[in-house]
Amino acid sequence: MTYVIALPCVDVKDRACVDECPVDCIYEGSRMLYIQPDECVDCGACEPVCPVEAIFYEDDTPDQWADYYKANVEFFDDLGAPGGAAKMGVIEKDHPLVEALPPQPNPLV
Repeated sequence: MTYVIALPCVDVKDRACVDECPVDCIYEGSRMLYIQPDECVDCGACEPVCPVEAIFYEDDTPDQWADYYKANVEFFDDLGAPGGAAKMGVIEKDHPLVEALPPQPNPLV
């Protein structure tokens, strides 16, 4: 099992979760953040610090955002497990699910 980042992160990318993650497994795409499932140690440190409540334990992801589990996994299909997000910087792509979305309002501004 792993944690999943869902729709509320799209076009927000607050990064509080990135700062909290002890294993550096939260990667930044063009429009949202993604958790690398093979690198995540299920510690849960990211979930409570997300200001838009976009992070869920896999089994607790709301039904309307269930596709985001697949999006988090498939985002890494061509990247594999790079072994740390910090060295990667922004990865100039997103999962097709995210790419297809219209711009999302940022509730933090």
